[in-house]
Amino acid sequence: MDRDALAALNASLQAGQRITHLGAAAFGPKLSVERYRLSNGLDVLVCEDHSAPVVAYHTWFRVGSRHETKGKTGLAHLFEHLMFNETENLPKGEFDRRLEEAGADTNASTWLDWTHYNIAVPSDQLSLVIQLEAERMGSLVLKEPQVESEKEVVANERRYRVDDDVEGAVNEVLWATAFTKHPYHHPTIGWMADIEGFTTDDCRSFYEAYYAPNNACVVVVGDVKAADLLREMVNAYSGLAPFDLPLEDSWPEPPQDGERRVELTQPTSTEKVAVAYHAPALGDFDHPALAVLNEVLSGGRASRLYNRLITELELATEVRTFLGPFRDPGLLEVYASGRENIRAEQLLEEIDAELEKLLREPVAQPELERACARIELGLLGGLENVEGRASTIGFYETVLGRPGAAFERLEAMQRVTPSDLLRVARRYLKNDQRTMVIVRPNRDGQVAA
Repeated sequence: MDRDALAALNASLQAGQRITHLGAAAFGPKLSVERYRLSNGLDVLVCEDHSAPVVAYHTWFRVGSRHETKGKTGLAHLFEHLMFNETENLPKGEFDRRLEEAGADTNASTWLDWTHYNIAVPSDQLSLVIQLEAERMGSLVLKEPQVESEKEVVANERRYRVDDDVEGAVNEVLWATAFTKHPYHHPTIGWMADIEGFTTDDCRSFYEAYYAPNNACVVVVGDVKAADLLREMVNAYSGLAPFDLPLEDSWPEPPQDGERRVELTQPTSTEKVAVAYHAPALGDFDHPALAVLNEVLSGGRASRLYNRLITELELATEVRTFLGPFRDPGLLEVYASGRENIRAEQLLEEIDAELEKLLREPVAQPELERACARIELGLLGGLENVEGRASTIGFYETVLGRPGAAFERLEAMQRVTPSDLLRVARRYLKNDQRTMVIVRPNRDGQVAA
């Protein structure tokens, strides 16, 4: 939308309503993201693509489990469930019913730094989505029956994903041990005692603190015209007032001064090991190089850890790594599940040997190029539809404040050299700054019934 069209649109709005254009950002070689802000602080990012009559409408709230306090963990995730319930003008179930009738797909997710609600819909049904999303942003009903019902749903989810799941339990212990002060210490799903103890007042206070237009970003990608969209959004959202957002009061994680090791007994037939090294934040200069190193380690069957532990030595049935894409420094994780009668110490010995090679010897250029090609393929594959584009734009806007940062990072990774990989390996892969969880089978290696 050009400057004259925006001026005409603003001239037609009521007093106190105004749309500010915050600029444009390139999104790949052909698309761009136009950034706007409503008078109540709601950010709106628009990426027009008229190749198909569909629209992705994603709402990102800048609140995740990092914003929770001791004794109240899991509230951000609980809201992912509560937001599909009753509102002042919609009885329970009506939100989903209307979207289903409109042919929409909808879902939500929560993590450490954000909460995300996504809807994909035929473009002629966009007006309905705008009205529904504005309704639940400002008029959610929070009463004891709804809260108690969703608490039980979340408690059961925790039992399934953590308490009764070996990998979930290991991951939770790994992060809780690696972080001692920073709120990344506690799991997004929350501790069970906190989930069971939530009150309706807790939920209402959380909603009134964080579910504000000036704490949200709406990303719209697809068959839409910015002027028409913004006019409808002003009409739907302008009645929502901005909040005085809570001050985030968290401590940075202090440097780790020695290896931390935890041993668990779990209902599994084989031993496993998880190792975590403190890693930089997503926006840190070193993160792209460490992302390439992560791909060298476990990206596909030709990767170093897969080739060594699974193909050559046949010690493991699974090996993978994960580099946290977070606003604050996170972890680089290495996980391996052994074959029958293989000890965790054997897995760890081979993992350490492969990591030690990265400290001594530069990665060959063809191996580096293969890793970068896999990363590029993964990014581009995720952008094939409007849902993938909206998710990518919203994620990078929420975490880094730059909606086109995915392509910036890709360019940065393509500039990575073998020297860069040596540097980040030597900086972050330090044994005295790592955390380890070793899993032993219970009942002499028998899986619990």
